[in-house]
Amino acid sequence: MDESSVRSKMTQVTDLVAQDVGTIRGTKAHPGIVEGIIVSVYQGQQKLKINELATISASSGDTLIIDPWDKSIIGEIKKGIETANIGLTPNVDGEIIRINTPGLTGEDREKFVKLLGKKLESGRVMIRQIRGESMHDVKKKYEAKEMSEDEKFGDEKRIQEITDEFIKKIDNIGESKKQDILQL
Repeated sequence: MDESSVRSKMTQVTDLVAQDVGTIRGTKAHPGIVEGIIVSVYQGQQKLKINELATISASSGDTLIIDPWDKSIIGEIKKGIETANIGLTPNVDGEIIRINTPGLTGEDREKFVKLLGKKLESGRVMIRQIRGESMHDVKKKYEAKEMSEDEKFGDEKRIQEITDEFIKKIDNIGESKKQDILQL
C-alpha cells in the first residue's frame, strides 16, 4: 500500500469539501459566498469566476465588497450574481459592488444545515471510495502472492485508520460551519 498516495487523495477530497462548504452562507459575510460564481463577461466571450475578475473582501460582518480589476465589466458581474440566484442583491456603488447580506431566518438556517449535511456526506462517500479502491489494490496484491496475509491485514487496518482520520476532519469542518450557520 502506498500510504502517501492514499493520504494525498483524501487530502484533496478534504480540501474540496472545505471549499464547497465555504460557499454556504453563515452569519457573517465572507468572500467564499460569491468567489466561485461564474460570470459571462466581454459580451459573453468568456466565462470566469468572480475571484478571477475582482478582489472580494468583507468590509463588516454583513457587507461584501467586490472591486473589479476591469471596471468596464462591473455590470456583467452584477448580473452574474443576480443570475446565480443565491439570495443576494448586488448594488453598484461607483466602481465597486456592495452586497449587504441579510440576517438568516430560522428557515434559512434550517435549509443551510441540510445543505451542509448533503455536502459533508458527499465528501465522506468520496473518502470511502478511496478506501474501497485501496482495499481492492491490497486484495489484488495478496491474491497475486505479492504480500503475506499479515501484511494484507496490516495494510487494511492502516487504510481504515487513515479513512477514520479523514472522515473526522470532514466532520470537524462540518461542525465548525454548522456553528457559524446557527450562531445568533
